Amino acid sequence: MEAEASSTSSRCRYSYEEYKETADWLLAQTEQRPKVAIICGSGLGGLANLLGDKQVFKYEDIPHFPTSTVPGHAGQLVFGRLQGRECVCMQGRFHFYEGYDIHTVTFPVRVFSLLGVETVIVTNAAGGLNGSYDVGDIMLIKDHINMPGFAGQNPLCGHNDDRFGHRFPCMSDAYDRELRALAKQTAEEQGCSSFLQEGVYCMLAGPSYETIAECKLLQMLGADTVGMSTVPEVVVARHCGLRVLGLSLITNKVVTDYDSVEKANHEEVLKTTERRTQDLQRLVSNLITKI
Repeated sequence: MEAEASSTSSRCRYSYEEYKETADWLLAQTEQRPKVAIICGSGLGGLANLLGDKQVFKYEDIPHFPTSTVPGHAGQLVFGRLQGRECVCMQGRFHFYEGYDIHTVTFPVRVFSLLGVETVIVTNAAGGLNGSYDVGDIMLIKDHINMPGFAGQNPLCGHNDDRFGHRFPCMSDAYDRELRALAKQTAEEQGCSSFLQEGVYCMLAGPSYETIAECKLLQMLGADTVGMSTVPEVVVARHCGLRVLGLSLITNKVVTDYDSVEKANHEEVLKTTERRTQDLQRLVSNLITKI
């Protein structure tokens, strides 16, 4: 699997024709024409299990599609209906730390655009930097800090294909204000307001968790949560003109005390998502009907 990731990462980027070949293959395999795509974070793939009239495609069977190598990511694309709305759901995303280049990480988003998707819901498991957040809280992402982007790892670097979007897309409105308002309204209706937060997500490349000094720096920068995904997909989605809603599940509180014996670990992340996943699923399901 590592060799596969490495060989895929050696590619600089995909051509428009390759994106279209993937989209055309999927359109030929299903009669469904989803307007909403959901990208599931670690342990959150259960969202796809709520879909009715499901058609499931393993990533390895889809032309040009990468494969996921991380526990908690099933590695399949699921088409179906959620509350009567046609959706496509990624059970497993791709990460920079798996050895994939930034264009491979974001490959599915451009495919979604060619499928006719108009709205992308991104979910992730994240560490809580904001001291007022509790484990199990759900944070609406209102903005992000793109740390890999600061180092030149932006999925829009290189030749710009105007068929997807223009050269310099705006990111000050990356997370749709109307969708965030709908999410707040939906959370209130289903009694989730007490653990719904709104804040800034910071992406680091991973796979190592953050040092204490790094956590303190991110807090100074204004980040409320930290994780290893989401931002590249959001950048490409906005480049393609798609609306974005982002949701972070706070699975652990970051360590900022040098005397602490607490340690971040992936098992803790998966356990927390298991406890809160039904609330997140309910929120997304009910929100879908309003989009």
